[in-house]
Amino acid sequence: MDIERLINQIETELSVAKRKRDQAQAEIEIILNTASKESRTALGSDEDKRVEALFGEIAEAKAEIAGIDAKLAQAQRAQKEEKDSEQYAERKHDTGVQKPAYDRVARVGNEERTYRIDKDRSGGKFLRDVARQFLYRDLEAENRLVRHMNEERVERGEYLQRAAGDAPTTAFTGLVVPQYLTDMYAPAVAALRPFADICNSHDLPASGMTVNISRITTATSVANQASELAAVSATSIDDTLLTENVQTAAGQQTLSRQALDRGTGVEDVVMSDLMRRYATNLDSTLLNQATTGLTNIATATAYTDGTPTGPELYPKLLGAAAGVEAALLAQAVPTHAVMHSRRWYWLQSQLTTSWPMFGQMGVPAQTVGQNNGVGYNAGLRGQLPNGLGVVVDNNIATNLGAGTNEDEIYIVPRDECHLWEDPNAPLFIRAEQAAAAALGVLMVLYGYYAYSFRRYSNGMGKVNGTGLVTPTF
Repeated sequence: MDIERLINQIETELSVAKRKRDQAQAEIEIILNTASKESRTALGSDEDKRVEALFGEIAEAKAEIAGIDAKLAQAQRAQKEEKDSEQYAERKHDTGVQKPAYDRVARVGNEERTYRIDKDRSGGKFLRDVARQFLYRDLEAENRLVRHMNEERVERGEYLQRAAGDAPTTAFTGLVVPQYLTDMYAPAVAALRPFADICNSHDLPASGMTVNISRITTATSVANQASELAAVSATSIDDTLLTENVQTAAGQQTLSRQALDRGTGVEDVVMSDLMRRYATNLDSTLLNQATTGLTNIATATAYTDGTPTGPELYPKLLGAAAGVEAALLAQAVPTHAVMHSRRWYWLQSQLTTSWPMFGQMGVPAQTVGQNNGVGYNAGLRGQLPNGLGVVVDNNIATNLGAGTNEDEIYIVPRDECHLWEDPNAPLFIRAEQAAAAALGVLMVLYGYYAYSFRRYSNGMGKVNGTGLVTPTF
């Protein structure tokens, strides 16, 4: 390897190390900003662990940067020595005829593009390199993306530079998609998993098709002793086994060889859609499944006013929250109100001339709650006047009640919304033999998960009734 290529490789290593440091710093900022937006005075245990791990990554990256800087300095010194030696040799054998500069010498050659349509019609190699570079900081993937950007500057430099605004495409090194991948498509909309994302997350055990939880249903007892040496209170503790099933969510699609071979990005589009359906199915199951879903577990607080208003609904929400806290005491407190988007926008449309008697941290005194202004499935949408975080989830049914036009609002404690997922889920099977006789390729996406909202009776609350019919604006 010549010295110039070695320097390029070292500079790439330096870029990767700096990006690793910057990504860790950015993630720390996101965690702290999220806690601030949610008006939390302390980070959760998982967040604390993640922040500590990120600081470790930053320290490791800084050490790498220092080492790479030193290596780069040595390589540049060697390059200077090499150039000085070449100049000395040229002066020693100077014939008086001036040689043309290197960049003025005509050469004929051809070097293959890093990503070529004739070798990768779907663009899968480029997309995999982007994913591997972003998720795993893969050095080889980084090198290929850097080469691709250099090729783009040579062949389409004028297009890279003419983008309007403060951030032209040259600002996104390694992420300019090859020209044959630029066709746009509109993915099918999906409700995704807003509620599942706030649940108390656990890794699914490696084996078994049930999750078993011990519930203490008969507690010990303590009472005042009647007199000295009198028998003290004694009650035998007893538990009841709570069993939650491990469920399988899966979907499939058979694609023709023609679609895969002659289409552009077909496989990636299909896989992306399957993953969106997977997320939507999981979240909808948590909310709506018979017997164990949140709608069937939660204790109801009825709101039956024929002309519903926001100020009338709000006490019902507090009533549901009061019931949850009374059931759980010190085990957990209600943290979130989960509602359909139509209910959230209706609440924001309501006007009032009265305000709560008690102020809440982070919520202005003369408003009935707060809108955070974030998009769907992008975090907490806002806060209620009592500080409950609002989660908007359109997997909530809107055909409930006698008129099949009601929705529900759930009041939940995050710590008691348990969701077990395989860390690698969802998994992907690509089987070319299954439908080979019809020139088909079978694609299957699947994953295992389990959930529980049943550790404590009455630990979840909801508001329902005719006051939650289709809102009018």
